Amino acid sequence: MNRVLVAVDGAKGSRACVEACARLFAGRSPPTVILLHVMRYGGPSAVDGLSIDAELAELRQALEGTPQLEALKAKAETALASQRALFEANGFRDLRTLIKSGRAAEGILDGAKECSAELIVIGNTRSLIDKLMLGDVVQQVANGATIPVLLAR
Repeated sequence: MNRVLVAVDGAKGSRACVEACARLFAGRSPPTVILLHVMRYGGPSAVDGLSIDAELAELRQALEGTPQLEALKAKAETALASQRALFEANGFRDLRTLIKSGRAAEGILDGAKECSAELIVIGNTRSLIDKLMLGDVVQQVANGATIPVLLAR
């Protein structure tokens, strides 16, 4: 396995992804790891509730150049930097970052395809109530992926 995409959101699931990769590749040459963060405008349910891509594109355009977008980008960079440091502490050296925007599951699946990933690693640490109220990105990724998906707890 040469390329692994790891979905990073700044939550405890991201740390679980690092730990899972460290165990999976222990004693072997670590793969290239692509750390992906998907910026979700307006919170998790706002973007997922947009029914068509045109609405999402309009929202993207409205946010372009605003302080809100800059704050989202800064949050994404912080999440990526902290997970990058954890990967480096576990011996991973070939680390790349990618920021996408929009629906989380679509961003993860698109990122995996774009980077020719051979495995997607995603944290699966949310409670059942969170999954029912906000939807389950993990389930959407697992169902939509054409490559293996590792759910990290």
